[in-house]
Order: sequence, then structure tokens, then C-alpha cells
Amino acid sequence: MRYSILYVAATCATCLGTGLDVDLTSTDSIKAAAKIVASNLMSYYQGNEPGQTPGILPGPPPAGPYYWWEGGALWGTLVDYWHYTNDTTYNNVTESSLIFQAGSPENSYMPPNWTASLGNDDQGFWGMSAMLAAENNFENPPSTDPQWLALAQAVFNTQAARWDNQNCNGGMRWQIPLSNNGYDYKNTIANGIFFNLGARLARYTGNDTYAQWAEKTYNWTQAVGYIDSEYNIFDGGHVEHNCTDINPQQFSYIAAIFTQGTAHMYNYKKTNGSTLWAERVTGLTNRTLNLFFPNGVAVEIDCELAETQQCTTDMLSFKGYSHRFLAQTTQMAPIVHDRIMAVLKTSAQGAVKSCNADGTCGFRWTNGSYDGVTGAGQEMNALGALLSMLVDEPGVTHPVTNTTGGTSQGNPDAGSDPNVYQAASPVTQGDRAGAGILTAVLLVGMVTMMVWMSSAGNEGSRGSRGIMRTS
Repeated sequence: MRYSILYVAATCATCLGTGLDVDLTSTDSIKAAAKIVASNLMSYYQGNEPGQTPGILPGPPPAGPYYWWEGGALWGTLVDYWHYTNDTTYNNVTESSLIFQAGSPENSYMPPNWTASLGNDDQGFWGMSAMLAAENNFENPPSTDPQWLALAQAVFNTQAARWDNQNCNGGMRWQIPLSNNGYDYKNTIANGIFFNLGARLARYTGNDTYAQWAEKTYNWTQAVGYIDSEYNIFDGGHVEHNCTDINPQQFSYIAAIFTQGTAHMYNYKKTNGSTLWAERVTGLTNRTLNLFFPNGVAVEIDCELAETQQCTTDMLSFKGYSHRFLAQTTQMAPIVHDRIMAVLKTSAQGAVKSCNADGTCGFRWTNGSYDGVTGAGQEMNALGALLSMLVDEPGVTHPVTNTTGGTSQGNPDAGSDPNVYQAASPVTQGDRAGAGILTAVLLVGMVTMMVWMSSAGNEGSRGSRGIMRTS
């Protein structure tokens, strides 16, 4: 994920002066408002137009403000939209987009057009959307296409093969190609997504090896100092400093990803080892809400300052993911339900006030009105906030598993093709989470480096969140 700044004032003359009309105590009113915001969100999508690329938002810069990963975030948002509202309007484009960008034939969300500039977090965000489709029993693709669970497994397996024990005693690097700026950085978002997927795959499949990987990843993130004793989650550090030069910036969606993952581990463990995960999900919940929801309304604290806002395009979309991930947390860990929902309701009230009547939504939720800073991320924010208000409605199911009604077909060997970036040495059968993980082919790396060096789209200027500024 890369951060390019987008400040776009709304040009809708007819929508000024009136806010989005929604009663947060009424299911029908919330759904009606969500429909308006979803329509406005999809006005940013051009992938179904002639000459455009299916599955992605306009970009990457300079072609448009959005990087590849945010397309994956869009479809995850729309999977949840269907799940909470039963509105199938966007199901076909969601399904086709998640399949188109899967990266055939490996189908591990490493499509050739993006591989040379790919981060583990970019790939992982698409994997989380596929995992959500499996958990929500989203309509399965035709049998000739890759299936939701198998896609999530492919992402997890390719990333497990990149676990790096030679630096910082473990952990995932931010970037995948060694030629990319940021390959020397191990950040919490890459490791958080890997942890999140492992926890959710463990619960869905019942395969404890995924849970072992999740626990290993969380423990490493804590041991290296990226998660401190008060459950602050910092951005990351560099391998040349043994990951001790920790960037102290904090972002809401990273905290929410870890919180959601711990909730799944708590649910998976139940009575066997759930005490530790109860402590973790409670600690993360409290810190996340206290830090990122001051006065009960979401604020992206590292860029949304009192007098100015310095958020980049990526950062402008984090609030919606936080609402959605925390809402699912309440389903997996009822011990934090009341604490989370009280805050999400207040925050959703702020989100609604940031929108005009036509569903054009701004970024700041503390102003009590539309701020003129609009974009696809801001629409996903408002939509995520509205959807989170429906999590307790009758008929809204909890994430399914393969023993509680889940229908998505898995493939434990997905992602084992050697023509993908993987670790320098193979791992044991026990470490594979049932996956066939093979040694990387050096030639692939060399060819990709040449492609990257010759590409006008190489991103030598993007570092990681904050100090270097990331993805």
C-alpha cells in the first residue's frame, strides 16, 4: 500500500447544505443509507468500462490515485455490504474482480502486472477479502475458477514460505521482491495480515498448524517490540538494525487487524488456551478504542491533526476497515461486544454527519458536517461504519466454518507453485499448514528485478508507513 495524497473537493452543487438522512436505530434506514453510499462508492470504479482493468480502482499514480491493494479492500467491503444488507447489486462485479486479479495460473494474488512492485500487505489484503467471502458464504465461483478458501490458502502459503528467520529472529518483510525499496523493512501490517489469515484459516478449517503459525507471528511481533505492554502497535523496523529502530507511528487498521485476529484465536481455542487470547483481545480492544476513537469517534491520529489533515490516499480509507474488522470481532469474542459496539455507534453517528444527502462523504467525522475531502476511501469509511451497525441484526450470520455451513472449497497445496517469490530454503511438512511450499527459483527473481528496474512504475520513493512512507 502506498500513500499518495488526495484532496478532492466535492463538486455536487445540489448536495450541499443537507446531510445523509439515516436513523441508526432503524435497520431499514441504515440499509437505505448504505445503499446510497455504496452507489456513490461504485461511481469511482471504472474497471468495467472499455479499455480499463477489471478489479482495480483508477491508478496507480500517475494514472490515478489508488494503488492495487485498495481494489482488494473495495471488494471486501462489498462482500460485507451484501452480507449485512442482502443487496446483490454488486455481487457479480465483486466475484469477477476477485477472480480476475487472482493471478492465474498460480492464483495467489500475485498477478504479473503487479508482481514487481508487490508488498506482502498488498497481496494479503486481497487474501483477507477472499477469506471474508468464504466466511460469509458469498456465492462460490464456477468450479473452473479458483475458490475463495483456496485463494486465501494460496496467499497464506506463499507468505509462510517467506518467513525470515535470518533477520530479527523471524517475521515477514514488507516487500516481496528483494529489489524493492522497503525489502529491508519488517512492518506490522505485513505480519498482522499474515497473523490474521492464519487465525481465520485455523478456525475455518480446523487445521491447528494455521493456529501455530498465527501464535508464532503474534509472539514474534510482541517480542520484537512492535506490540508493547500497553497494546500499542508500532509500524516496524529495519533488518540492518535488527528491527530495533522502531517507527512509533500507529494506524487504526493495523490495530483492528490484530484485534480481529486475536478474536478468531479466542474463538478457535475456546476452553483450550483461550485465557491468553481473552487477555489479548481485551487488551487490544481497549487500547484501539481509546487511541483511535477519542470521544467515541474515529480519528486517524497520525495524520488527522486538529488544525490540518495530512492523510494520504491510503490513510483516508482506514476508518472503514477498522469499523468492519471490529464489528466482526464482536461476533468472535462476545466478551468485548458491548465495549466495541457502544463506541462504533457513536463513531457511526459522526460518519453519517460527514456525508451529504447524495452519499458524498468526507473524511473528518468530528466536524459534524461534510468537509469537502472526498474519494473512494472516504466512501468505504462511511459504508463500513453503517454496516457495522447491522452486525447484531437477526439474520446476520457469524463467520461460518467448514463444519458450520461453509461451502467454499479449499486447496491446502494452493500457492505451492515454484514460480512465485518464496523463501530460500524449503520448510518442513509440519510448517506448511498443509501447503506444498517449494524453494524459490533464482531466475524468477533476476527477471523480476530487471522488469522492476526498467519499469516506469517502480516505486523507489515509497518507504514504509511514516518514516519512509509505505504501503
